[in-house]
Amino acid sequence: MSIKPSRERVTQSPKSTPAMNPKRIAIVQSNYIPWKGYFDMIRQVDEFILLDSVQYTRRDWRNRNRIKSRGGTVWLTIPVKATGRYLQSIRETEISDSGWAERHWGKLKDAYDEAPHFQAHAQRLETLYGKASGCRLLSDVNRLFLQDLCCLLGISTRLTDDYEYHPTGSKTERLVSLCQAAGATEYLSGPAAKDYLTPEVFAEAGIGLSWMRYDGYPEYPQVHPPFEHAVSILDVLVHTGPEAARHLQREPLA
Repeated sequence: MSIKPSRERVTQSPKSTPAMNPKRIAIVQSNYIPWKGYFDMIRQVDEFILLDSVQYTRRDWRNRNRIKSRGGTVWLTIPVKATGRYLQSIRETEISDSGWAERHWGKLKDAYDEAPHFQAHAQRLETLYGKASGCRLLSDVNRLFLQDLCCLLGISTRLTDDYEYHPTGSKTERLVSLCQAAGATEYLSGPAAKDYLTPEVFAEAGIGLSWMRYDGYPEYPQVHPPFEHAVSILDVLVHTGPEAARHLQREPLA
């Protein structure tokens, strides 16, 4: 069942535009098995555009994430080909070792075999890692996981790739061009973008601007305490099972 998202308050009022159906979108680089805040953003919009035409960045969330193990948090990193001062785009980034998927699945089993809902998800996740092992490009792996995990969480938001809209410009202008091409009336941005976005450009284009919040997520029992929010969504799934979708919502649980 799809989650009915709560709407955030629009903080930048656009200039008046012709009447059209409201459409809220977010535009973010694809991440590997990202944390719950990423999926919370997906559930709050009508369309989620993967911004993989931008430059790949090392030591970032594009090809790695964390899980909670007996010894603390552990990184799961997909090895990629990334050399030189000027790196390729995320979409062009190739995986350098096909054995990564088997290793990651092994680490997930070791970390979560005692989690209450691990067995309920084990077969599906193992199949997913089997499919991912055949992917050559990082973007394809990320999208594969995002689509399947959204299904598990009951999120029906449309996922698209930025290249489908032929964006132009850089930084704020590029985001606005994607919003216009996708027919968006509102753009939901991550809070870190306040350091570089120019709200006036959205206002001039008649597009509302609102900001994502990541505070107030409820805690849940983890088999390896102390509790840690900043881990992969897989941690939420194996610990909370059918209640996982509720843990994407910031209001306290009943």
